[in-house]
Amino acid sequence: MQIVIALFERFTSLDAVGPYQVFNHWPGAEVIFASERSGPTRDESGSLALHADACYADVPAPDILLIPGGPGQAAHMSQADPLQTWLKAADQTTTWTTSVCTGALILAAAGLLEARPATTYWLAMDELARLGAKPVQERYVFDGKYATSAGVSAGIDMALALSAKIAGDEVAQRIQLVIEYDPQPPFNSGSPATAPQEVVAPLRAASRFP
Repeated sequence: MQIVIALFERFTSLDAVGPYQVFNHWPGAEVIFASERSGPTRDESGSLALHADACYADVPAPDILLIPGGPGQAAHMSQADPLQTWLKAADQTTTWTTSVCTGALILAAAGLLEARPATTYWLAMDELARLGAKPVQERYVFDGKYATSAGVSAGIDMALALSAKIAGDEVAQRIQLVIEYDPQPPFNSGSPATAPQEVVAPLRAASRFP
């Protein structure tokens, strides 16, 4: 089973690495990082790079593809963009097409989420709706062969849920234990519904989404 995680400049690192850590434990999985050009691709901070072993053309028909989010997503929304071109062609034969965070906006811009329930980063929900999807405030959403997840850490949840669908609950639970994914955050501020208003408001004001 070939799993391709797309990279682009200024992606959010955990969007890609969180699901990778889960996928890499699947029996028989081949996980490949791919970008427009092979080689290092830097995350949104510029201080961390992941190495893309393949360019998009090298992996035309993955079984599963994942599009991460991050500030660099805005540069990949046009129909002529190489990531969009690859995504639309690869999606024709994928078993699963997935996204983390604002990666869902890239899927939506490609027309893949039209009228579908989907989720994304909390500040990008209105933009997801503008692009034709039906935003849902959930950690992850499955609709047909499409799986979208909310921001950053939610990609791990989605990857574990997808593990259960593909390999069964026992395998998914074993992977969860292997990576000791047992979140117990010190604050209840991981959602705009529970975070204090004084935390939410400045983030809304500074958002790159209208």
